[in-house]
Amino acid sequence: MHKFDLVIFDCDGVLVDSEPITNRLMQEDLARHGLVLSLDDVLDQFVGGTMRGVMDKANAMGANLPIGWVDQFYAQMFERLAAEVEVIPGAPAVLDALDAAGLPYAVGSNGPHAKMDITLRRTGLFERLQGRVYSREDVALPKPAPDVYLKAAADAGVAPDRCAVVEDSPTGAAAGKAAGMTVFGFAAEMPRARLLPICDHVFEDMLELPELLSV
Repeated sequence: MHKFDLVIFDCDGVLVDSEPITNRLMQEDLARHGLVLSLDDVLDQFVGGTMRGVMDKANAMGANLPIGWVDQFYAQMFERLAAEVEVIPGAPAVLDALDAAGLPYAVGSNGPHAKMDITLRRTGLFERLQGRVYSREDVALPKPAPDVYLKAAADAGVAPDRCAVVEDSPTGAAAGKAAGMTVFGFAAEMPRARLLPICDHVFEDMLELPELLSV
């Protein structure tokens, strides 16, 4: 008997290495609109949220973003991700280990399906995750609300306390905890100190995850 009956992965920064690309683009774009931030500031302020939330917060911080900024930014982001995004090192091996153990998995993200279609296809993960990818578009509220994780669990017929969540942001980790799930914080990019107060376990190498999951 496994320790868990379902593993739910965040997408960006956990399965696909999209965060550095998106963060650099966001830094460049916000600077063009009057808000100059370091990459660390972008990481601290915006990672794990929604683009609408980024727009509202950036404007409150002094940016002058136009009404259609979210769609404009997504267009730039999709083009760059389609050309540059790579898989997180070790992620395919983790999915292989879960398959070998017969432990189901899914994806729960604050990103839109259109974005995940691009990143998961380019990194070769789309086929093995098809039908198990959940977006904030599928639920009432985005993370840090637990909705996307609870939907993934409900569709799989698994109780929340039998689910593990793998997250790389405090926002996503808070969603997993709010769902009543065990949260594993992936600290490859995010400082460990940001994840430790929220997560049940924190790790830095994706290849450590199968042992943490007891598979």
